[in-house]
Amino acid sequence: MGKNKNAGGGKGDKGGGKGGDEKDSGSGKQKLGVEIKVRHILCEKHSKKEEALAQLNAGVGWDEVAAKFSEHKAGDGGDLGWKEWGSLLSEFQNVAFELEPSSLKSPILGEAKTNQGYHIIMVQDRRKASKRK
Repeated sequence: MGKNKNAGGGKGDKGGGKGGDEKDSGSGKQKLGVEIKVRHILCEKHSKKEEALAQLNAGVGWDEVAAKFSEHKAGDGGDLGWKEWGSLLSEFQNVAFELEPSSLKSPILGEAKTNQGYHIIMVQDRRKASKRK
């Protein structure tokens, strides 16, 4: 069953500007130099996102829900791969980098609204950023 952590994704937290910086001032250093392996389910409509969340919370598997509801990369379970701070939309990354890593069988969920739509987010892993650049 998914645990839902709405870390400011829905209402009020529209951008990653000064508000996000102030909120993250204590943990901002922990976000730099870190990569997360992140997945998401993207829904254009709020009602569709709520239906997907209900299925996840009822114990339906992440990949099945992603294939049925996501409007982005559903074929691979919404896997975005490894992402560094600054490589995602601010509303999305503010939620994603606060989530604890979890498994597809028991995901810890976050929600965000961006200009693309409504996202259900989970983080599978966290590591120090590679220095390939």
